[in-house]
Amino acid sequence: MLDPQNCAQAIAAHTPFNPTEAESITATLAFLAKHHRCWQRDNYVGHLTASAWVVNAAKSHVLLTHHRKFNCWLQLGGHVDEGDESLLAAALREAREESGIPAIEPLQATIFDIGHHPITTAKEPPHVHYDIRYLLVATTMDFVVSEESNDLAWVPLAEVAISSSTALGRMADKLC
Repeated sequence: MLDPQNCAQAIAAHTPFNPTEAESITATLAFLAKHHRCWQRDNYVGHLTASAWVVNAAKSHVLLTHHRKFNCWLQLGGHVDEGDESLLAAALREAREESGIPAIEPLQATIFDIGHHPITTAKEPPHVHYDIRYLLVATTMDFVVSEESNDLAWVPLAEVAISSSTALGRMADKLC
């Protein structure tokens, strides 16, 4: 089970890349200070999520999912499960489940990126995802599209950095 205090310490230790990421760190720490059930999905103020910025061994491409629910290209990741011992463990589990690639490992144990964004769907009340992202590497580029995705694609990092001013672009910029 996640320890909210350990999560807060890791988030506070992360150095932001730009003012947008700094805002996300501040918002996430404020959320954690008030909500000890910070990862539980039924907390409709918001909850922590764990994402994976999965690169190939050459660090030239990132694996993105065309998310079925949100109908857009995103990094792999999702909700923290009760059995996840850490946010990194949740990110690894999600990456392996969503890609079908068992050989995915951390490139670093520390947080790679932090973001937060509103979620509005017909099935849940509006809430915020406080997304903690980890840098992972896949030793193979062969993937399997899961039920959560319309498609998966290895996209050149330079293409993501140029074409996006969003969090995807920020994460690509960190490696370009």
